[in-house]
Amino acid sequence: QVQLVESGGGLVQPGGSLRLSCAASGIAASLYTRDWYRQAPGKQRDLVASITSGLSTNYADSVKGRFTISRDNAKNTVYLQMNSLKPENTDVYFCHTKRGQYEYWGKGTQVTVSS
Repeated sequence: QVQLVESGGGLVQPGGSLRLSCAASGIAASLYTRDWYRQAPGKQRDLVASITSGLSTNYADSVKGRFTISRDNAKNTVYLQMNSLKPENTDVYFCHTKRGQYEYWGKGTQVTVSS
C-alpha cells in the first residue's frame, strides 16, 4: 500500500521559514517525480513545486526564489524549504507522486502565515 505522509506544517510569522517533509512508503519513490501542491478551502489544488528523478525542478512563479524543493532518495523523502513566507502562502500543502496511471496524495499539512 502506497502512503505519503507530510509533516512540518504549522504557524509562522510573515518573513519566517518552514520545512515540509513527505515520506513515501510502499513505492520506490526515487523513480518518480515528486510534487508539492497547495489548496485553499473551496479552491482547486495548485502545483507549488516539483522535482524529477533526475533532480530537475519546477516552481510556481509566486514561490520562485523563496521555496526550494529537494529529495533524499535513500529516505524516500521529499522536502519543501519555504523561506520569506507571506500570509498568502497560507494553505494546506499536499505531497503527490504518480506512477503510471496511478496518482498518490498525502493527507496534507496546514501552513499558516500570520502575525
